[in-house]
Amino acid sequence: MSSTIRDIKERTGLSLATISKFLNGGNVLPENKILIEKAIRELRYEPNELARGLVTNKTRTVGVVAYDIGSLFNGTLLRYIGQALRKERYGLLICDSQNDQTVEAENIRFLVNKKVDGIIVLPISRSAAFLKPAKEADIPVVLLDRPLADESLDCVRIDNRKAAYRAVSRLIENHHRKIAVICSDERNEYTGYERYKGYVAAMEDASLPIPRDYVRKRDHSIEFGYESMKKLLSLHDPPTAVFLSNYEVSLGAVMAVNESELSCPRDISLMGFDDLILSHIMEPRLYMVVQPMQEMGEKACELLLQKINSKDKALSSEIILSTRISDGNSIAQLTA
Repeated sequence: MSSTIRDIKERTGLSLATISKFLNGGNVLPENKILIEKAIRELRYEPNELARGLVTNKTRTVGVVAYDIGSLFNGTLLRYIGQALRKERYGLLICDSQNDQTVEAENIRFLVNKKVDGIIVLPISRSAAFLKPAKEADIPVVLLDRPLADESLDCVRIDNRKAAYRAVSRLIENHHRKIAVICSDERNEYTGYERYKGYVAAMEDASLPIPRDYVRKRDHSIEFGYESMKKLLSLHDPPTAVFLSNYEVSLGAVMAVNESELSCPRDISLMGFDDLILSHIMEPRLYMVVQPMQEMGEKACELLLQKINSKDKALSSEIILSTRISDGNSIAQLTA
């Protein structure tokens, strides 16, 4: 026979009100929390979420809609989100939008029908129209990694333009004047647009030209990074350095350099983005823009849970986190 809340009461000597408050996410005294958690483990207590949801109108479940769960960036964020929610005793439903706006909208409707308490979105869309079902159901939404163009919503992100500016400036500080960029198409992808603008601003502030052949913009993929680097290296007047604006592009570009007769940094200097795995296995070690992945996931959960437990869901806030550059040896210092 399964344990009940009354069994926890008998084991701990605490009131039903205190135990119920803890089980529903409320704050109790630290010593009471220890007693209740110990009793839960010993009794192997499993709360009846369906019954509790009928009483509290909450399922203690959060949905996450990610643009591509096959992306290492998305996967890393999902891990940190899961860890943060588990600490707060929330379950997690993950939906993959497969880089398709239609699927993204379907995912929102699915999560609304599952009556999740809140939704974290790593969006593809630039418009907030796909979030209408969540808004109508009064389900709070927090955006992660990128905002939407037409509505101010709670969001946790980095300053992509500033991060790119600092990355390209590091190349310029090492006396590189011929710097190319490989990035996502700015018409469809927010981070690609912002990072490209950061590249342009750094080059313009240093009064450096940007030849058309040095700008490679298309999709967020390993294949595009590979193809683009091949073309850059084959130019009659190739760049001495390349800014790689996302992880997949960085991976493809490194593959292209490794297949060529050139070497990094002797023949080509590289600055990558997202210190996930690549910089730890590549020799020479790649300079990387590092996003605070764990903090991003945790802040998104913190913000969402505040909204779930708040009566005032109207006000929105944007949390912009700082990046850093991890040092490597993939940048040659040229003579001034």
